[in-house]
Amino acid sequence: MKVNDCLLYLLPLLILVTGCDLEKDIDVDLPGHASQLVVECYLEPGKPIRATVLESSGYFDTLAPPLVPDAKVFITYQDRRIALEYKPYFSTTSTTFYTHSSDEKVKGRPGDIYSLEVTDGQGRKITAFTKILPAVPIDTIEWSFNEEEEATVRTSFEDSGNTENYYRYMVHRNRVAVGTVRDLLATDNLRDGKRISFGSPYDFRKNDTLVVSLFNIEKQYYDFFSSVSDAKDANGNPFAQPSRIKSAVEGGIGIFTNLAYDRKVVIIK
Repeated sequence: MKVNDCLLYLLPLLILVTGCDLEKDIDVDLPGHASQLVVECYLEPGKPIRATVLESSGYFDTLAPPLVPDAKVFITYQDRRIALEYKPYFSTTSTTFYTHSSDEKVKGRPGDIYSLEVTDGQGRKITAFTKILPAVPIDTIEWSFNEEEEATVRTSFEDSGNTENYYRYMVHRNRVAVGTVRDLLATDNLRDGKRISFGSPYDFRKNDTLVVSLFNIEKQYYDFFSSVSDAKDANGNPFAQPSRIKSAVEGGIGIFTNLAYDRKVVIIK
């Protein structure tokens, strides 16, 4: 049979298929959502204690999680119980929204323990702990150019041996609040006790001002941040596996940790 003859036989079938209505509405019964307290609190050495407390909501309920005005937040350090005041505000320096804060500054040293307690009028309660970590110093920051005069940046530091360490490495352009150009998580599984280097693509140009930050983070923060990133990637992607956030607090959802970091500002020359 000739090719033209085959096309003549297939043409009616193609017309029939294209004429069919392939769209079909499907009703999906979503499980009910039980609201939980959600908290984010990062202790930064020398900075005031601040936290964000919200309430989780269903996927289609609202664009922003609702506030919890009756939430009580307490931080305990060395037998001192510090109450955070409810006064929502947006920090322009860190581009972060907070609901609770205190003028008390973080004074803990490596090894010290801070605890968090959050309660509300519905009887819900969140508890969490964090152990202050030491900052890991950045050893060197160096760069090189390609033929198009684009620069790649490499940051190196020494990992402490015989311990399981987790890191977050960030590079911002001009200032921390904006211009994130590099953000990654890493462990020392393959480089325990050795020199570790983080590189970048050729993303930079001559005279770029870069803020380079190396965070020494807890495993609970590593797991939480990784799961949040996975959930964001899966949201709206029909081919991605649904991802559950690994909460680092008891009785709700969220993270309570400390930020131990070394930070340097360099200008590409």
